[in-house]
Amino acid sequence: MIVRWGLAELPGILDDVGIDRPLLVASPRWDALAIPAAARWSEIPSQRLSVARDVDGILAVGGGSAIDTAKAASAASSLPLVSVPTTYSGAEWTSFFGVRSPDRRQVGGGSGAQLAGIVYDPELTLDLPRAETGGTAMNALAHCVEALYAGELQQARRGAAAIDRWLPRVLEDGRDLEARTHLLEAACDAGQSLAAHGLYLAHAMAQALGGRYGLPHGAMNALCIAPAMRFNAGTVPWAMTAVPVDRVEELARLAGFERLRDFGVPAADLDDLGTAVAARPGAQANPRPASPKQIAELLRSIW
Repeated sequence: MIVRWGLAELPGILDDVGIDRPLLVASPRWDALAIPAAARWSEIPSQRLSVARDVDGILAVGGGSAIDTAKAASAASSLPLVSVPTTYSGAEWTSFFGVRSPDRRQVGGGSGAQLAGIVYDPELTLDLPRAETGGTAMNALAHCVEALYAGELQQARRGAAAIDRWLPRVLEDGRDLEARTHLLEAACDAGQSLAAHGLYLAHAMAQALGGRYGLPHGAMNALCIAPAMRFNAGTVPWAMTAVPVDRVEELARLAGFERLRDFGVPAADLDDLGTAVAARPGAQANPRPASPKQIAELLRSIW
């Protein structure tokens, strides 16, 4: 993977990976960047994207939804993908992806994206709204914590500490470029940690909630990481020291996330959700086995 910093590096990285005629996958928000492309796709997220024969690569600009849409196109076409992330989701580091309809309901998923390059530019995050800032940063924190379940990983510990330090400052002043830069560096560490060690219970809970109700993945992780940490604490105690669980809850509240019911999740659905979460690969890989009943109780604890 080629990684460079600064949007001015994008033409060079496209040249290095052999992309002359990219399909640009980005919402209309990014039209002002005036990135040359052979074709464009602006419905984000989408399950309808198909790749024309006259393009030779995929270029994604945006958050996890844009990058996942582009990863699905890359996997289907076997074309190389270059990502320009504008949030802290870490999607640019993994070849697997979820497929969502425009109303954000999960309709599928897969793997096999041909990851080729990443361009980070903190200036592209300066206008990221508070909810998306906090949610995707908490998602990155969940990547770091869950990566530590596999054992000591300095990169994950470094990323978690940086999120703990810099997220409050970014939430206080979203135009603070220094803080945004450090938070994006932390998200880069988190994304690499995710790619190396995968997803576990917190992400399985967040994926099930987001996929069923069309809710933001970052916000769901912000709510789910603390109960999952408490559930796993006795099995992987070393993973609880990067950022203590009480501090994780404090950061989630600071970002504006406190209860599932605030997002319209019906209390009557929690038992069924517990069953759905338990069937997901992340829950099945969790270091402590979690039954549907136990997962439902974790969901009730944050409802």
